[in-house]
Amino acid sequence: MLPNHAPLVIAEQFGTLESLYPGRIDLALGRAPGSDQATARALRRHLGSSGDTFPDDLVELISYFQPAEPGQRIQAVPGAGLSVPLYLLGSSDFSARVAAELGLPFGFASHFAPEYLRVALELYRNNFKPSHQLQQPYAIVGIGAYCATSDADARHLFTSAQQQILTLIRGRPGRLPPPVDSMDELWSEAEQAALAQRARYTMVGSPDSVRQRLKEIIAETGCDELIIVSQIYEHSARLRSYELLSEILKTLS
Repeated sequence: MLPNHAPLVIAEQFGTLESLYPGRIDLALGRAPGSDQATARALRRHLGSSGDTFPDDLVELISYFQPAEPGQRIQAVPGAGLSVPLYLLGSSDFSARVAAELGLPFGFASHFAPEYLRVALELYRNNFKPSHQLQQPYAIVGIGAYCATSDADARHLFTSAQQQILTLIRGRPGRLPPPVDSMDELWSEAEQAALAQRARYTMVGSPDSVRQRLKEIIAETGCDELIIVSQIYEHSARLRSYELLSEILKTLS
């Protein structure tokens, strides 16, 4: 979440990681502060600034990974001259435009902002400009996945995420709760509809059900990569979901 940090600090932190683990570090950058307004104000570098400085901060960050020029006063140490791949994350058309302008890979959070996915990918691909890092557009799609041996078991696991999202839209965010047998008594019809819309790119079901939906999402988006999130309460069930997904993805490659 770049607005919460000074670009030079991020460059040196990730320069340190790249120096320790060469070729294993990616740097994904988001524009949102990732919290409520009170927390955002507590984290911001410039409380008195006005306007969106994210594009300028991003360009500044990119410059710190370039080889240092002779006499350059401000350098990222370590960081200068290191090839740390940058990825731009977003949930709107704003980040899509910035990623296209700067020639960066773009990851879209369709697991919670599905209504903007198609527009964002179209803007990104149509306006992409090649860069030193990337010659062609590279689109990553974020999806939710809740996989179990049966559709019923998967729907049960998914109720944890549904409850957590419900607290978010009610303005009372909290920790991921245990699953429940039924959501019927926990939400209104309007809330149920809102959650269903938000879960448009979330797969819930048995391996066969998830495989079919995954094929549809890949065909619809033409994505180059997927980021998969599974907000499952029990670690063993979450691990098993990822194991099943791994098996599914092998059959698609």
